[in-house]
Amino acid sequence: MRDPGLDEAIRAVGGVSELARRIGISQPSVSNWERVPAERVAAVESATNVPRAILRPDLFGGMTAGGDVDEIDSARAQEYALLAALLARAPDAALLNSLKQLRGDPTPIGVAHVGLAEAAASTDAQRVEREYFNLFIGLGRGELMPYGSYYLTGFLHERPLARLRQDLIELGIERSEGNCEPEDHAALLCEIMAGLAGGRFPAPKGSDRDIFEKHMAPWIGRFFADLERAEEADFYRRVGTLGRTFIDIESEAFALS
Repeated sequence: MRDPGLDEAIRAVGGVSELARRIGISQPSVSNWERVPAERVAAVESATNVPRAILRPDLFGGMTAGGDVDEIDSARAQEYALLAALLARAPDAALLNSLKQLRGDPTPIGVAHVGLAEAAASTDAQRVEREYFNLFIGLGRGELMPYGSYYLTGFLHERPLARLRQDLIELGIERSEGNCEPEDHAALLCEIMAGLAGGRFPAPKGSDRDIFEKHMAPWIGRFFADLERAEEADFYRRVGTLGRTFIDIESEAFALS
């Protein structure tokens, strides 16, 4: 069953085929959506003029099933959703075009946004796809291993992953079907944090802080710093800068609260 935001986008352009055409992907891909994926929100918003708060109110709206989401938490959810999208797969042409429109300000996160926009403007989908493969997949393995267990123990599927899974079970958060990556993948952790910050998951207050401090803070800042320095990184160097900057802000904010 499609959610209301996706239905609104389809109605706005006159059908699934037209929406798929406007954002540059296949019709079957859109037909399989139950809601607009986080990494497609900007492209769908641009193509349909339906605001992102309607397309994905869990990430960008002011109200969710869990109650009010303040402006800061909504902004946090957006940053996590963006990082999740960029770490889950290489951005396509539509997402790169949306990233070019990012604007910034003199704050560290604003400067990081400008850098990401410049990187998107100076590359293309084919180059970024090759870069993503070399960084995270590779022939045998990529240059970087974006997993908590690997950063904390040197091996995959170790105790950090087991502890994370137990905490997610207690929060009622399950991995979506068809996703073969373990839950300690950087993209999945960012997606989880987007859901917690944006109120999509009906979790107790403070759950985002617990997940961050127990399962992200010990390693993900190092991962983003490594991404900034990676030999294969060009576009993703700026993703690393954005991630490192945002994680620093999150760490400072949780330390003060």
